[in-house]
Amino acid sequence: MAIAAISFAQYTGKKWDFDHDAAGTIVAGFSAATGSWKVHADATAPSRPNVLAQLAKSSRDAFNVTLVATSSYRDLDIRVKMRAVGGTVDQGGGIVWRAKDSRNYYAACYNPLQGSFQLYRVVNNGRVTLASVDIMNIPGWHTLRVVMTDDHIVCYFDGTKYLERRDATFREAGQIGLWTKADAQTYFDDVTITAKQSR
Repeated sequence: MAIAAISFAQYTGKKWDFDHDAAGTIVAGFSAATGSWKVHADATAPSRPNVLAQLAKSSRDAFNVTLVATSSYRDLDIRVKMRAVGGTVDQGGGIVWRAKDSRNYYAACYNPLQGSFQLYRVVNNGRVTLASVDIMNIPGWHTLRVVMTDDHIVCYFDGTKYLERRDATFREAGQIGLWTKADAQTYFDDVTITAKQSR
């Protein structure tokens, strides 16, 4: 059954492009919950000169998470541009939202090593796949987008809708952030959110 389109026209937007943050530092307002999240210069960045890079080569089962500490959103439209730059166990990464903390959240992630785009529910650091689709690995920058209202989640890759699911595990507003797994080294740019701040 088709689900009605979601409109966020009445909401306000916010964007992080990392271009006014000093290279080698964590972005003001972002917490490096796990992993190594630093501002990094990149000549290929969609908005130059900087990106936010996750450069830790963590263990196979580790989730590297950074959260926007003061954020609190429930219904939202969030997107990020990302580029995989390294990793032999895992690659790529994605978006986190409705996070209670760095161990409880939703995540939508692209893994070019596996050629997959997946929607996850993470509870007490245990990951459950809610939806998944195979996507050809094309090197370079890609745009991930998530729209969620109430329990309805829709995920887009490079402008095309690929995943849709209902899940009511996290009903309340939560933090937004970014995610990688294991040794995936990834650059992120232009985090954009349209939503109503819940606090």
